[in-house]
Amino acid sequence: MATVRLTDIVEPAEFTAYILQQTMTKSALAQSGVMVPNNVIAQQLGMGSHSFTVPMWHDLADDEADIANDDPDAHSTPKKIGTNKQLVRKSFLHQSWSAMNLASEIAGDDALKKIQSRVQSYWERQLQKRLVASLQGVLADNVANHGSDMVLDISAETGAAALFNAAAVIDTAGTMGDSMNDLVGIAMHSDVYRRALKNDLIEFIPDSQGKPIATFRGLATVVDDGLPVDNGVYTTALFGQGAVGYGMAEPNIADGTEIENLPSAGRGGGQQILHSRVNTGVHPAGFTWVETTVADESPSLTELADPDNWNRVVERKAAPLAFLMSRVTEA
Repeated sequence: MATVRLTDIVEPAEFTAYILQQTMTKSALAQSGVMVPNNVIAQQLGMGSHSFTVPMWHDLADDEADIANDDPDAHSTPKKIGTNKQLVRKSFLHQSWSAMNLASEIAGDDALKKIQSRVQSYWERQLQKRLVASLQGVLADNVANHGSDMVLDISAETGAAALFNAAAVIDTAGTMGDSMNDLVGIAMHSDVYRRALKNDLIEFIPDSQGKPIATFRGLATVVDDGLPVDNGVYTTALFGQGAVGYGMAEPNIADGTEIENLPSAGRGGGQQILHSRVNTGVHPAGFTWVETTVADESPSLTELADPDNWNRVVERKAAPLAFLMSRVTEA
């Protein structure tokens, strides 16, 4: 009986392009506007080095305007515009999946065909995990070094006052001052999401394809159980438009998709392995990567969550992120 092989259904270059394109447009974070493709990151992923620097301009200071007069000897003193830079860390990632030919033969279906159909979703989840880990890092940095000016913590309040609620979300947004209306998204743990549902705080609107999108008071809602939970205290993150820039690209040297065939495996039954490789950068706006504790060629999820690897380089209102610490049940 003839068996359709992975080499018959996958054109590596086309498959890689499809995976990258779909991963960068289909994830809930990308659709919400929280994560936006960044051309600089995308271009730099094809260059050498572990990281790269993105220069940035500060806004003009709100100094009081000069009062004009008619004295020819009274000259104005020009102000200047400030600059800073953000270091963006690259990650070089790989995953592979294998199946024995005999197993697929006996099952009557090709296991690697199923694997192929799920690779895009795998990279979507990995991208989201790396975002969540980065958020943990910048949150911890904010608590340690910036007086928690991006955080509202109600978890120590008494009774119901410690529970996730709409007023607390508004106060969290208020940490951004008059930039609070720039928020477009909210990410929460599924336990928090269930509480919001029970309290009728979630509304559903159709997307361009008619599928329902969850929103919280107009904010695109992302549910992710990777968000931190510590002794019953849940972290909820609020995002402004473009709060996180990101890019994905296939490697320059190795193939983005590679099919490895091992005819001798399984005593000649054969084994097929699908390798998938991506270079990626995920970077919260207004922060720079410090690189203090990275043991390998790319930061792990644990290292992305390490506050020692992050530092905010803009004023509070220019960092389009805010965090709420709350509970879902009374302590």
